[in-house]
Amino acid sequence: MASQADSPPTYTVPGMTTSQGAEVIELLRMRLHALNDLALTLKHVHWNVVGPHFIAVHEMLDPQVTAVREMADATAERISTLGGEPVGTPGALVAERTWSDYAIGRAESIEHLGALDMVYTGVIEDHRAAVRATDEPDPITQDLLIEQLRSLELFQWFIRAHLENSGGRLSTQAQTSETGAARKAGEQARNQP
Repeated sequence: MASQADSPPTYTVPGMTTSQGAEVIELLRMRLHALNDLALTLKHVHWNVVGPHFIAVHEMLDPQVTAVREMADATAERISTLGGEPVGTPGALVAERTWSDYAIGRAESIEHLGALDMVYTGVIEDHRAAVRATDEPDPITQDLLIEQLRSLELFQWFIRAHLENSGGRLSTQAQTSETGAARKAGEQARNQP
């Protein structure tokens, strides 16, 4: 049985066509999946971080989880406002996402932070693409995404502050995977005097 989420809306907000509404809904659908995935990933790290910086990272992540969950809620509400059906089930997220599951289990805090840097980079890049795509048809959605980016970029800075040396270089620089970034961050931390 097909859900309403698979069919175009029968109405949308004034000033937009249902076709434009459908395009923005689809874009927001993937942002909703990304935000739900990010909230779960942050909570996973919160539970699995170990090592000397455990408490700092453990406590830094809870406010991020709360904020990202609020972003997901606002995104779902915008989908509904546009005449769509927000789908926030784990099955839909897994079936429709274009990225792999978070790859790090129990690990040192610096390794998780290296991997989270990559996670935030992916979410932020896709959010920025969504901002560009909503410029013309829906400045209200664009405003929502820009506001979310403010927090997402701030949270990534919190993560990167742990990965940056005094010369401004990230230990994860040039890494393209979560596992590679985790490994590199861990190696650099172990090689510190």
